[in-house]
Amino acid sequence: MANLGSSTVMLTGAGGALATAIAQELEDAGAQMVLVGRGESLARAADRFPATEVIDVDLTDEGSVEQLRKVKVDTLIHTVGAWSVQDVQKATIDQYRAMFDENMLTLFHAVQGVLPSMLRQKDGMIMGVSAGQAAQLSGPKSALYTASKAAVSAYILSLHDELKAKGVRGCVLYPMGAIDTPENREEGMKWETMIDPRGLAKTVAHALTRPDRAHITEIKVYPDED
Repeated sequence: MANLGSSTVMLTGAGGALATAIAQELEDAGAQMVLVGRGESLARAADRFPATEVIDVDLTDEGSVEQLRKVKVDTLIHTVGAWSVQDVQKATIDQYRAMFDENMLTLFHAVQGVLPSMLRQKDGMIMGVSAGQAAQLSGPKSALYTASKAAVSAYILSLHDELKAKGVRGCVLYPMGAIDTPENREEGMKWETMIDPRGLAKTVAHALTRPDRAHITEIKVYPDED
């Protein structure tokens, strides 16, 4: 897919910091957008960016699959996710479910929603956001988060290897550090140690515009380091 201007892109997590930066890149490139999200965040995104469809849906709900199947897209960019910290010996089943529901189940439902039309048209791209801990297969104090994001990576790479001959490709984005968001700043993280979401968005656009014989399957993006 070398031309975003002729593409329709479904962007989940619309209204979030990373999704907003990606939406700006997509708008600048002339792509058509299908915005998927929840509540006020989605409404803000829909007010700011032109979209062919705006879908307010809970992607942890199995019923979301049928809603997504009503639209035809060329690309899925899945930015939905959650993060948590806990001692491994104190982790609860509720925390386990929350991490895997938000990080993996939402991706699974989104993929099930867009995949039938991509296979029919024999063309499609699915990009998911993993995490630096997953790339390193180690996340002390965040074992559940790390495991759920590693599942995201494994799912997309397996999908890519299985379906690339049918025209559907996958790509995993690994932010190798915290993303600069208002929430992370409130947590006391310093901006110079975080990754600018606008830089991540430009990386996403670069990956999406590679020709078929120069496909990118994994991208690691690092913050500036002294």
